[in-house]
Amino acid sequence: MTPSWWLAPCKPIDTQVLEQAHARQQQLTKPAGSLGQLESVAVQLAGLQGQVKPNLDRVWIAIFAGDHGVVAEGVSAFPQEVTGQMLHNFVNGGAAISVLARQLGASLEVVDLGTVTPSLDLPGVRHLNIGPGTANFVLGPAMTQVQGELAMQAGRDSVLRAVATGVQLFIGGEMGIGNTTAASALACALLDCPVMHLTGPGTGLNAAGVSHKAQVIERALAMHTAQRGDALQTLFNLGGFEMAALVGAYLACAQEGVAVLVDGFICSVAALVAVRLNPDCRQWLVFGHRGAEPGHRHVLETLGAEPLLDLGLRLGEGSGAALAVPLLRLACDLHGQMATFAEAAVADRPA
Repeated sequence: MTPSWWLAPCKPIDTQVLEQAHARQQQLTKPAGSLGQLESVAVQLAGLQGQVKPNLDRVWIAIFAGDHGVVAEGVSAFPQEVTGQMLHNFVNGGAAISVLARQLGASLEVVDLGTVTPSLDLPGVRHLNIGPGTANFVLGPAMTQVQGELAMQAGRDSVLRAVATGVQLFIGGEMGIGNTTAASALACALLDCPVMHLTGPGTGLNAAGVSHKAQVIERALAMHTAQRGDALQTLFNLGGFEMAALVGAYLACAQEGVAVLVDGFICSVAALVAVRLNPDCRQWLVFGHRGAEPGHRHVLETLGAEPLLDLGLRLGEGSGAALAVPLLRLACDLHGQMATFAEAAVADRPA
């Protein structure tokens, strides 16, 4: 793999098209700004796609899965075997994201980076076997440098496969029992924020479970405090294989010129890492929704993100981002198909 490929420049946004798209919005038969966020996101997509009238016909959804050693600390309401079982569900079409991908006409790729279930060999799943899940980060780093870079490369490889299909929008999803614990720990380290502000119920912990989860995260942060200024090492110390893959995917999208629709808490933490590593990738990120995990709001505020939806979701899998795709498609249709004042012979507001 190319050393430190993630630091390579991101593709610049087409500012000329951005300005043309903004000018078009001002001439459509409505009061300027009356469609709110739908206007700004359509203009953003125009600049990212390099065409005044963007469209989102070709959507690629990649689900990255990996297990977490920190589950040994009793931080999840579900057993770890669920990660492997959900891989079956994804490719058999029974998961929420499977249904959403079908309805959207999107490509769905499932990448198993490393799970505790031995000898998984599922048709339709890319099994990479980076390790049997991460190590317990309370006792040491979650992954080695080599494992972390392999996971990031896996995300990049998915993007390159997507680019070969002419993709216009990339959605990354995740699956891994214990990954809200890892995401909370990673966010706390990056934001220097109190643990209880960023720790939530995940898959359904009660108040005592959330308190225990926070205590585990506190122990992990104390273990890895010396490297908290290094975003990449912090990712490898506290993150998961699937988070590292998401980081790699987001950075590769920005480098290849593909718009990203970011999912919930875990994906947003990965986006935060990506922005810390290569700040110019931020303009390639659109945020699908604000989830129910308490830490998500803090991460979104740090990124200056305005999510499209706020539905109390906490499923993951890329599901919240997928739900926002019809809204983005409608934003593009409104932007591209509405008449201008001149075309409709409607009187514009006085200059």
